[in-house]
Amino acid sequence: MIEETQTESVFKKTLHEVTQPFIDLLHTSRALFGLNLSYALEGLTYFGVVGLLAIYFNEYIKLDDIRAGNMVGVLTAGITLSMLFLGATVDWIGMRKALLYALIFMLGGRILLTVAPHLGVPGPGNSAHIFAMLGILGVVLGYGIYQPAAYAAVKKLTTEKTAAMGYAMLYAIMNLGGFLPGLISPPVRRSFGILGVFWVYVVLTVAGIAVIYFIMSKKAVERAVAEAEKEKGAESREDEDELGKMTFKEKVRFYIKNFPLKDLRFLYFIFVLIPVQTLFAHNWLTLPLYTSRAFEGFVQDNFEFFVNLNPILIFILTPMVAALTAKKNTYTMMIIGTAVMASPTFILAFGPNINTLMTYLIIMTIGEAMWQPRFLQWVAEIAPKNMTGIYMGIGQFPWFLTKVVTSLYSGWFLMQYCPAGTPPSEMHTETMWLIYGFIAIMSPVGLLLARKWMMKGFKTKHGE
Repeated sequence: MIEETQTESVFKKTLHEVTQPFIDLLHTSRALFGLNLSYALEGLTYFGVVGLLAIYFNEYIKLDDIRAGNMVGVLTAGITLSMLFLGATVDWIGMRKALLYALIFMLGGRILLTVAPHLGVPGPGNSAHIFAMLGILGVVLGYGIYQPAAYAAVKKLTTEKTAAMGYAMLYAIMNLGGFLPGLISPPVRRSFGILGVFWVYVVLTVAGIAVIYFIMSKKAVERAVAEAEKEKGAESREDEDELGKMTFKEKVRFYIKNFPLKDLRFLYFIFVLIPVQTLFAHNWLTLPLYTSRAFEGFVQDNFEFFVNLNPILIFILTPMVAALTAKKNTYTMMIIGTAVMASPTFILAFGPNINTLMTYLIIMTIGEAMWQPRFLQWVAEIAPKNMTGIYMGIGQFPWFLTKVVTSLYSGWFLMQYCPAGTPPSEMHTETMWLIYGFIAIMSPVGLLLARKWMMKGFKTKHGE
């Protein structure tokens, strides 16, 4: 009887731990709801366009496979670099204006992409190609402002109680965006072609602007910020308008004095994550070829399912993991999460079979859900007052380096250990994944070794 009571008590406590953060988030502001809705629309639109971009440049702009791939690379790498230079926009003009300007840039870019085939002559370097590149430029500029602004907005609109779930929901919504185009795009594409799909995404961008303008209205934002500040305390209110009272010269001096690249702890923190982030890059650089070459039967025939399983798992798992770990110290969760994400890579070293593959995908996703939203939260928390945007922007730069560096060696490893035209029994994929495991595990080890230095003088918002 006592055991039953204790079991029931543990169950109720666990249920409360899971559900309470969701309840707290539901009772937050209209402004935060508008931000999440906008992010959902933008995630759907961004991933939907990226998934069709290479084919678009093939069929409509008449580029070969290499040049079409280069254009996709210009967009994805350009966005990461754009955040580096434009992340400060939100700090200078405010989150609502930054979000609106960003979406307007992206709207213009997506319209140009859609109409480019009708505006000029197709072919490399011809007018249609130039208009399409101008469209990419609009998206690059817009997204470089949009993502840092969105995470800066979460910092302003959440409290100690809702912050962890706020960041987790934004990250989960982004991954849902990577999954939904697979449901929406095919029927539209079959009826109206790729340009028809692009027009749908133009309309969704307009809807995103409307959400920010009407739901995340100026009054709604002011009310939400005031409520959040009230819970955060007097210190937050005193410093909130510091940058707004400065002259242009004072702002420049302020940024030079507090520029993120001068912060050694910040630099160490974002660069030590590169080893574990290589596993993200392997999702598209290695997994598609690994699952289609090293397997036979069901996995080989349906390799796209396994390659695209991560985003939907992240959407499901991230809010639940955040709910269970919301009270845990952010840096502690970074260490544990990166360790959990890196460790299943060693499971793939046992050889290719569906059990090791599924175990890897599930455990890796749990690890990602534990640390990736917390990484964004840590960057926002460690940023000095009024510099959240630029810290968020520069925090993405190692991700750009990860994509570039991983792409330089992943092809060589595939040729050596998972070559095309070779029977799976003659491959040596175990060695490849063992090496990748040792690379990935460097991140949690580096975070653990630097824990005392990283935590020194840092005011944590959550208890151990």
